[in-house]
Amino acid sequence: MVNGSIKSHYTKLETDRHMYLERGRDCAKLTIPTLLPDEGASSATKYPCPYQGVGARGVNNLASALLLSLLPPNAPFFRLVIDDQALGQIENFAEIKAEIEQSLSKIERSVMREIETSASRVSVFEALKHLIVVGNVLVYTPDSGSMRIFHLNRYCIQRDAMGNPLLILTKECVSPSVLPEEARSLVNTSDMSVDKNVDLYTCIHYLPNDKIEIYQEINDVEVPGSRGIFNKDKNPYIVLRMHSVEGENYGRSYVEQFLGDLKSLEALTQAIVEGSAASAKVLFLVNPNGTTRAKTLATSPNGAIIEGSVGDVSTLQVQKQADLSVALQTSKTIQDRLAYAFLLTESTIRDADRVTAAEIRLVTQSIERALGGIYSLLSVEFQLPLVKRIMARMSSKGNLPKLPKKYIQPAIVTGIEALGRGNDLDRLDLYLQGLAQIMGAEGLSQFLNIREYLKRRASALGIDIAGLIKTEEEIAEEVQEQQQQAIMQQFGNQAVDVVNQQAMLNQRSE
Repeated sequence: MVNGSIKSHYTKLETDRHMYLERGRDCAKLTIPTLLPDEGASSATKYPCPYQGVGARGVNNLASALLLSLLPPNAPFFRLVIDDQALGQIENFAEIKAEIEQSLSKIERSVMREIETSASRVSVFEALKHLIVVGNVLVYTPDSGSMRIFHLNRYCIQRDAMGNPLLILTKECVSPSVLPEEARSLVNTSDMSVDKNVDLYTCIHYLPNDKIEIYQEINDVEVPGSRGIFNKDKNPYIVLRMHSVEGENYGRSYVEQFLGDLKSLEALTQAIVEGSAASAKVLFLVNPNGTTRAKTLATSPNGAIIEGSVGDVSTLQVQKQADLSVALQTSKTIQDRLAYAFLLTESTIRDADRVTAAEIRLVTQSIERALGGIYSLLSVEFQLPLVKRIMARMSSKGNLPKLPKKYIQPAIVTGIEALGRGNDLDRLDLYLQGLAQIMGAEGLSQFLNIREYLKRRASALGIDIAGLIKTEEEIAEEVQEQQQQAIMQQFGNQAVDVVNQQAMLNQRSE
């Protein structure tokens, strides 16, 4: 709990945030101005339009690549890992282990289905654009409904020396009509009559025992029933930053690193556009002392015969071809640098409903190479808290079985391994190919447990094999039926009766 009201503390923290907002707005003006508008902007505000579109295209392309890697459409981005000690206890029971892996795979698919149905991709895409341009964003995952995004101008944060968040304060302008009944009493009646928006402040206080305390205030008064203490894993707020600087509460954006190139390209593009427009303008000069009259020349139709001299008329030309050529070459050089920085030179992202695993792997490699581990950072600071929050939310609703946290924990597989269990399939097939080359098909069939292989392959692909793979009982019944059919064809019904009687006697003796 902060000293004093949340509003007063929020006002104090705004001073530290001011310079980061200014940098973010400078970056937004050269890329996507609507991401972080100036203070006081509204729906009627006319935003500046950059002369160049490289910045906007680069931000959208990089955000799309990050989204494809962080939330792959065809595979879970995380794994439920069993503790080594617990795994050692069941290592000798291969069938039990396979069943556990299959159950964990089902849970993974359920969590991914929850993410897909909650339309989280749209919000995550917006959050990634803010990270790239502004460098900071706050993600809110409520108990129900879709994900929300808080822009930098709507929250303040304090961190410790290690960069861990200590305090987050948010500010929202809401209508009194959407407030719960207990909160409406804190709003003046006159304000409610005109439906005037009120400021709703939220405090997220990180406690030392892996707990968080959340409460809200309106007009410096705590909203009744808003206070609660939660485990850190159930924290609905995920605060993100792109690049961190030691000792700073806020992050730096990716665009800020290339702000010089963007400013130069903007100035050059403006000069080229204006110079080209001036060069394209056609003006005729008429000698005032000549026989050709300017009015006659201007009003005469095409093909008309007039009196005059050719030497009296000339065309005004701007002799700036060499200067424009230099500007064009310089702008081309800058565009190439920006294209490399924002992955505009990569051709691995297709505009399609289904993207292959190989394409995702190539995109991930490009991000890791170009961004220097930014993806790995996001996988830890964003993906892992998101998975824990979604699982906690599903467990509270009864849509997910409660897992023993001591033995089973979600783990994000980073880098080129971001394809989750699908990467296990490649290792499994590579292992079997090597054994087949050494022992041959007959030797492999002698040592390989086919049923276990089928289960592990299905688990790697994330497929539910319930009812797909025959059980031992079903196989035994089919073998018995085949034997009966063979005996019947050879000896007739009498032999089948003898076999059935013998089977009944065996059961009685048992």
